[in-house]
Amino acid sequence: MLSALIWLPVIGAALVGFLPGNISASRARIGAIAISGVLLLWTIYLLTQFNLVTPGLQMQEYLPWIQTLGLNYSLGVDGLSLPLVALTNLLTLVVIFSSDLQAPKSAPLKRPRLFYSLVLLISGGMAGALLAQNLLLFFLFYEVELIPFYLMISIWGSEKRDYAAIKFLLYTAVSGILILAAFLAINWLTNASSFDYAAISTQGLSQRTQLILLTLMIVGFGIKIPLVPLHTWLPDAYVEASTPTAILLGGVLAKLGTYGLVRFCLGLFPETWSLVTPGLSIVAAVSVLYGTLAALAQKDIKRMVAYSSIGHMGYVLLGTIALTPLALVGAVSQMVSHGLILALLFYLVGVIETKVGTRDLDVLNGLLNPIRGLPTISALLILAGMGSAGIPGMAGFISEFLVFQGSFAAFPVPTLLCVVGTALTAVYFVILLNRTCFGKLDNKTAYYPKVTGLEQLPAIALTGLIIWLGVQPSWLVRWSESTTTALVAATPVYEARQLAMSPIVPLSEVSSHPTISNPSIH
Repeated sequence: MLSALIWLPVIGAALVGFLPGNISASRARIGAIAISGVLLLWTIYLLTQFNLVTPGLQMQEYLPWIQTLGLNYSLGVDGLSLPLVALTNLLTLVVIFSSDLQAPKSAPLKRPRLFYSLVLLISGGMAGALLAQNLLLFFLFYEVELIPFYLMISIWGSEKRDYAAIKFLLYTAVSGILILAAFLAINWLTNASSFDYAAISTQGLSQRTQLILLTLMIVGFGIKIPLVPLHTWLPDAYVEASTPTAILLGGVLAKLGTYGLVRFCLGLFPETWSLVTPGLSIVAAVSVLYGTLAALAQKDIKRMVAYSSIGHMGYVLLGTIALTPLALVGAVSQMVSHGLILALLFYLVGVIETKVGTRDLDVLNGLLNPIRGLPTISALLILAGMGSAGIPGMAGFISEFLVFQGSFAAFPVPTLLCVVGTALTAVYFVILLNRTCFGKLDNKTAYYPKVTGLEQLPAIALTGLIIWLGVQPSWLVRWSESTTTALVAATPVYEARQLAMSPIVPLSEVSSHPTISNPSIH
């Protein structure tokens, strides 16, 4: 069942890429849409088969592969990976459907079959990384993303695309090297029989060794997220990339970093993770404040949205380090809601750039004008800004609220600083909306092409989903609640908190108290 999510897009990419030369671009696009549509429908079917009560892996697949290397084809899905798989396949369909619509009529999408093939490869690679239960298998899929994204930035990017693509390539290559080094060291030092996640236990390693290995993975995944100060590749890559590529970079690829923090850093090093959380809380607060303040200073609306992503990923880190069930389920929910909102923002910015010809805040004005402007796109941009600012009734609100509520007791000062960052997010989106949507249009230039119904459809669908998940938040958090609760319950910090809140046990009953009389449980 799970293999279909990986190999269907890979096979589809091969079919689309090697179509005969006389096949038109429109037919290649229809074929790619059909493949991504089937993937989304299959994901919905898996959602209906998923047991919400079971915290562990479900629908597992296992096939021995290169056993001398400890590499096995081991797949499984739980409440941490399933929401991200659904997000990936949804945004894949949005990107393929809208790729031709985002291209100006005077400059249609060049090399469309290669573009659709790369998007499908990215979809398969993301699914493989999220479903892999073998460390080497995860790394292989993790690195599969590198070349397709490099090509998409360098071929379909804007003026400085070569510089942005090389920078992205170098940073993400370093990320992969650090993660691979950590994985190899874990396997070697623990004398594990394979790289299977279930076969590895780091409990026998010294605390110093665990700290070194954990630091390698934090830096590696921190580059992919990215966290400050590992973020410098992000503005260039997001801004120079085409709109579809930016949607995949921010909405999909960045989630591999936060997923890695939860799955491997917290999952493999629960004791040592609690030691580094005070320092990471500072990184989370700095990332949030830096991202929001940098966004405030931008004149390019696409660059403003790019910097806002840094701030919102800081919320995910805060929820991950708080080690409470509420905060961690909020972090997973924030991954999904951020992916949806960022995809919507980038899509709308792309439409505005295509129709108006600029992204400059000093030039854009009055787009909400119902006759000569872009009224529907402007209205959707207002809703997207509200979602990003965490306004109640949007998916972003419930995610941020859960993170703040769950992390305040553990890290009150960083949490309050992140709340300030949320307020600043509202400020720069008010500036963006005030400049772009309101005011008077220039009578000489403001006769913009109409936005067709097909061009509006992806944005309307994303907006509807963001509002639905905000009004019905149980549909956002229900998938990951059991898994995140089990992950947190396995940490010594959470056990200590629970023991501290439990009734005092009389000395005569100590021997019968399971968590005290048996230290091996810890």
